[in-house]
Amino acid sequence: MSLLSDLINLNLSGTTKKIIAEYIWIGGSGMDLRSKARTLDGVVSDPQKLPKWNYDGSSTGQAPGEDSEVILYPQAIFKDPFRRGNNILVMCDAYTPAGEPIPTNKRYNAAKIFSHPDVAAEVPWYGIEQEYTLLQKDLKWPIGWPVGGYPGPQGPYYCGAGADKAFGRDVVDSHYKACLYAGINISGINGEVMPGQWEFQLWVARYILERITEIAGVVVSFDPKPIEGDWNGAGAHTNYSTKSMRNDGGYEVIKKAIGNLQLRHKEHIAAYGEGNERRLTGRHETADIHTFSWGVANRGASVRVGQGHGESWERLLRRQKACFQHGSLCCHLHDCRDNHSLETVRDRRHSSALVGYGDFPPLSLLEDVFISSGIAMVVL
Repeated sequence: MSLLSDLINLNLSGTTKKIIAEYIWIGGSGMDLRSKARTLDGVVSDPQKLPKWNYDGSSTGQAPGEDSEVILYPQAIFKDPFRRGNNILVMCDAYTPAGEPIPTNKRYNAAKIFSHPDVAAEVPWYGIEQEYTLLQKDLKWPIGWPVGGYPGPQGPYYCGAGADKAFGRDVVDSHYKACLYAGINISGINGEVMPGQWEFQLWVARYILERITEIAGVVVSFDPKPIEGDWNGAGAHTNYSTKSMRNDGGYEVIKKAIGNLQLRHKEHIAAYGEGNERRLTGRHETADIHTFSWGVANRGASVRVGQGHGESWERLLRRQKACFQHGSLCCHLHDCRDNHSLETVRDRRHSSALVGYGDFPPLSLLEDVFISSGIAMVVL
């Protein structure tokens, strides 16, 4: 008699050429991920050769009941770490039957802007760092914490090791390996300041995390302040740079970008999503939500510029307006002459922010990329 685990782990490649494709898309909140599976006749490596599909948008908050059909356009293929074999995960964008992107499809405008010649000439780089908190399923309380109580004060948990400091490492390492298996270019992980809180460096990676926590029987939270009191909140930071920032003299470009960020501080805060006022208090490595500031190596500033190394001052910004759900603008500038970057974050639930353009035409176009994609935003 086969066990359920045996059937779940069946290798299909020895008996059929058919594969399973899990189609993934972003739901109506801009934060939730949805997916469903279909059978394909064989291996497909080009997303353009995958069939389009549809779903009931009235059940995801993306279409009215009287005209509910939404069409999925495959955009990227990843190896499936859950079914393994030749099975795949497929990241999709959502369109109306008439071929128009639906309002939550921010990636459509992002793709247009990234292909703009002025943007391409700036060779933008970015890498996203998503923080999250692992919660006990029934209690919605961080794993490793005493039920109804609190662990010792913050201090030993950041990048910590040991059963009393690193809670949930099995989930985190499973996610890390699953992302690498899938072909996602994840560059690292680390434990965060609050115990039970972790970070990885988005959408398919987040989908894989949701699936792994489902298996593990825990809940992943992207709330900006999951636990009130003397505990750090969490954000999502994007290391970001343009060629002008990385070249000699890039520090002046970065400072001008910071100045433009300050001009639109209130508009950006309004676009970052709900809950940031609970996190951005001026405490726990954040700036006050109402006041713009920046400084070198200052984790309590709106924008943090890293310390210089040698003669290099082309750095990465960190704007600590980040909401946990990956949205607000965070900037954290590395000081390596060959690898400088600007770290930005926006709340994915509010990814159509009002922003202003700066004095650099190619860079100003990049600003739209981040807003349109819901990944990150920077005003330049």
